[in-house]
Amino acid sequence: MSPKTVLITGGAGFIGTALTRALVGTHKVVAFDTLRRNALAGSGLLDHPDVTLVKGDVRDYAALAEAVKAADAVVHMASIAGVDTVLRDPVLTMEVSIEGTMNVLRAARESGRIRRFIDFSTSEVFGRYAFRVGEGDVTQLGAVGEARWTYAVSKLATEHLSYNYFKQYGLPTCAIRPFNIYGPGQVGEGAVHHFVVRAIQNERITIHNEGDQIRAWCYIDDIVDAIRTCLERDAAVGHTFNIGNPRSTVTIYNLARLIIRLAGSSSEVEFVRHDQADVELRIPNIEKAARILGFRPRVDLEEGLTRTIKWYREHLGR
Repeated sequence: MSPKTVLITGGAGFIGTALTRALVGTHKVVAFDTLRRNALAGSGLLDHPDVTLVKGDVRDYAALAEAVKAADAVVHMASIAGVDTVLRDPVLTMEVSIEGTMNVLRAARESGRIRRFIDFSTSEVFGRYAFRVGEGDVTQLGAVGEARWTYAVSKLATEHLSYNYFKQYGLPTCAIRPFNIYGPGQVGEGAVHHFVVRAIQNERITIHNEGDQIRAWCYIDDIVDAIRTCLERDAAVGHTFNIGNPRSTVTIYNLARLIIRLAGSSSEVEFVRHDQADVELRIPNIEKAARILGFRPRVDLEEGLTRTIKWYREHLGR
């Protein structure tokens, strides 16, 4: 399976932009996005003849259905990203995830030509404590009233919806649960973005509470490889995959210290009280992705951070 035209909802985001860069030259790409966060701007990709940008909202079915018409595959990434944004706009978060996914699935089915549909879920479906979690392990539904979990709950719903479109209608869907993706070109509120930008400017870096939260970090090129494999391999259909790098596991405090060292920075670390719900432990089991997709992360944490720091040094002033 090799789709000629790929529609990426949320295509102007960090991962969407990296995927577009990997696909151009062999595929046509339609990026559908509100441009709330625009990593495509300044990337040079919009000048490529195989890239089309459509400004639109996935809650607008008519606009979405029009964009789907020319596509052979859909990578559905559109969502409200960033914990702070989710806490501020929990209703919008759920509307974009649930209503948006219903719209794009319906449009994909009605087009009659979609050969692959990839739904982007989240590692947050595993809740606060996730150690070597596999796709078949029990997911955690956060308490009603805690806005932090509205994103996870809505993404878990879209996984079920996508899978049932496969079972009931034969739409060739699969889902990806990304675990802490970072790298050059990241926009938004991620820890690596926050730490790197401040470190290269020798500014104070703030960490929530004791910084003992544990994360496994996955470099952008590795998840792009996984997405491309899902587009090409029929064996991916009907499955959900954890995509991350369990070997790049570190506490948030040690992540900050590592970035400071690699950047040759004089930044100081400041610990600030944070009473909101947080993920304390998040490390994936990626054996299923290795078995079915042949996925193995290739970029270790120090190498990925070194590349990321270099990119920000070159681009921050722009």
